[in-house]
Amino acid sequence: MIIHVVERGEALWQIARRYQTSIQSIAETNGLEDPSRLAVGQALIIPIPDVLHTVRRGEALWSISQRYGVSINAIIQANAIADPNVLYPGMVLRIPPIRHTVRVGETLWQIAQGYGTTVPQIIRSNNLANPNVIQIGMVLVIPRQKKVIETNAFTYHSNEKAVQLVSEVAQDMTYIAPFAYVIQPDGSLVLYMQDDTDAIQAGLSEGALPMMSITNFTATEAGENIAHEVLASSANREKLLANILDIMKNKGYRGLNIDFENVLPADRELYNQFLQRTVDLLHREGYFVSTSLAPKISGEQKGLLYEAHDYPAHGRIADFSVLMTYEWGYRLGPPMAVSPLNEIRRVLDYAVSVMPRDKIMMGFQLYARDWILPHEQGQEAETYSPQEAVNRAIRYGAAIQYDQTAASPYFYYKDEQGRQHVVWFEDARSAQAKFDLVKEYNLRGISYWVLGYPYPQNWLLLQDNFTIRKLR
Repeated sequence: MIIHVVERGEALWQIARRYQTSIQSIAETNGLEDPSRLAVGQALIIPIPDVLHTVRRGEALWSISQRYGVSINAIIQANAIADPNVLYPGMVLRIPPIRHTVRVGETLWQIAQGYGTTVPQIIRSNNLANPNVIQIGMVLVIPRQKKVIETNAFTYHSNEKAVQLVSEVAQDMTYIAPFAYVIQPDGSLVLYMQDDTDAIQAGLSEGALPMMSITNFTATEAGENIAHEVLASSANREKLLANILDIMKNKGYRGLNIDFENVLPADRELYNQFLQRTVDLLHREGYFVSTSLAPKISGEQKGLLYEAHDYPAHGRIADFSVLMTYEWGYRLGPPMAVSPLNEIRRVLDYAVSVMPRDKIMMGFQLYARDWILPHEQGQEAETYSPQEAVNRAIRYGAAIQYDQTAASPYFYYKDEQGRQHVVWFEDARSAQAKFDLVKEYNLRGISYWVLGYPYPQNWLLLQDNFTIRKLR
């Protein structure tokens, strides 16, 4: 797939003609409400098997062709290169896909084996209606080898909405985590959402393992005293563990996510001990245990959110941890990117220095934030989907800008009351930048917070970048 950024004066028909695809396919891929209206600076996914490569210093066509598994001639033809010996840093090359011509007696399984891919991936890349019937001479696009990762998505929806949201993404998820249970001071658990059973079953039907989530944090309760009451009492700890086991067995959960937030610094070791006790108990019962961690950049970082989150201990004890690498652009804070790439990189630099990389899942937020300007302290930003952000940019005639440092798009607009707004959101460029970070740091995978905000570009790019590990 290629990401194209709309320039002033461009129309969708021009973009479609440039990439030799259809207006309809681009509109459907990007969820465009009105294909005749685009925003300047809008990032579009072009649903073709080509990719773009930016030439780096010292690169030659030979090394680029080896990297992508295509011939030098194919790259020359795709880019109408007059002199293949002349490349320069920053030059953008269109890399055509690997193609295979079906020979006598070949099956999809044999072709997949020969290229180190899978039959389902070939079927998806070629939109094969009947994968049992391939003809001699048929030209198939061969998907390039992808990094294998694990994925998780949190959800707090119930009933039919949970079924809808989970079913839409479960094929691309290793885990589904209903954000369901709030810890009480005595170790009991209260169901935060109306019901978690529909999300569990919808995930299981697509091979996404349900992961029970427990937290001391709510929209109205910071939770530090709740955490202390549980962690400081052996009776409360054991009651909590008994309740966890009972729910997991009765509802079919396969693992647990522990999200203790705002833990008092003095309770750091108690939290580590509780985590070890939990892992020892649940491993004996055949369950996995993960944790959610605040985005720290050093072991000495001060603050209630950070001090009791002991990265080295969690990396040693838990099966994996979710780093909550979002909420820099907090709904009650000043306007800024919600998950700026430069800040995420600082967190990952620290995390990989004290935790195994294959135990780290990078957090990824699925929503936009809209602030009224000038911002007043305590004023709450509106939260909505990345898709709605693009629609508003189009509706108000705003030009979308892109912060290269934060790898995040944003725009300004004036509403019907004459109030100025700024919106920070996610698009195809920012998603790709985050996926590249997962590859660069060789992480276990990605954890999404939270389902319910339409963002079709993300899911398509996730499929294009990774093979999702499924566990049974």
